Amino acid sequence: MQRWLIVGSGDVARRMMPLMRGQRQLFALCRNPAHAARWRSLGALPVLGDLDDPATLHRLSGLAQVVFHFAPPAADCLQDRRTRHLIGALGRGASLPQHIVYISTTGVYGDCGGARIDETHPLRPLTARARRRVDAETRLRAFGTRSGCHVSILRAPGIYAEDRLPLERLQRGDPIPEPASDPWTNHIHALDLAQAALDAVYRGRPNRAYNVVDDTSLQMGTFYTALATHFGLPTPERLPMDQVKQQISEISGSFLAESRQISNSRIQREFRRAWYYPSFQQFLQTLPSS
Repeated sequence: MQRWLIVGSGDVARRMMPLMRGQRQLFALCRNPAHAARWRSLGALPVLGDLDDPATLHRLSGLAQVVFHFAPPAADCLQDRRTRHLIGALGRGASLPQHIVYISTTGVYGDCGGARIDETHPLRPLTARARRRVDAETRLRAFGTRSGCHVSILRAPGIYAEDRLPLERLQRGDPIPEPASDPWTNHIHALDLAQAALDAVYRGRPNRAYNVVDDTSLQMGTFYTALATHFGLPTPERLPMDQVKQQISEISGSFLAESRQISNSRIQREFRRAWYYPSFQQFLQTLPSS
């Protein structure tokens, strides 16, 4: 039975568990011992270790044939030392992993002026968050090249789910850009991202990046208007971009600075699986309205 390791215990990892329980031996890197029981209940054996402390990662060496790397970078530099520490631990094993699946971000493309792009578009990260992801992608690809490990990079946009909707922003009454400056955005349901991570093990090509986005691109105003209408909340006020940025957080404002329509033709062609939720509007139809 193959041994699979999950690194990063967020929502996507938890959604993956029911999709693969019983098919292989599962391990999960666990930084907090208090979370060990939860991982056992999900079907994974917890392995104590902290990506910020490489001395604690010795148990990962030679442990698994497949590694799912979902841990976000630390926010205090422009490099991803957590990925560096993980690669160091994996590379010291007598046997190396055969496949690494890494969840990155479509933010690595930077602002594309609303153009439609695919994985061949140059990486031009504008934010520190995106630069750290580019650093992680580069390190993982280099590891794949020198070790023969198949590395699959999944570039995800805004992730949503039933419990991952920005309703608080609507309830606060945060404005959105007027149509002339409204950026294009892309989305993926957390369950579809979890399924794509599993599919990458069997269908991902070595050292290849995939845009894991659903079948539609939406302008930000369309997204928030549809959400407000469905839940009976006030439609956000439309304002010029400079006024919107004055009324929202710096992090939220950084997303307004980037506009792109991302093609998913590569993953559709190579993974050959339909999305559970091909569009955000179809997802909304599955939820009770207010």
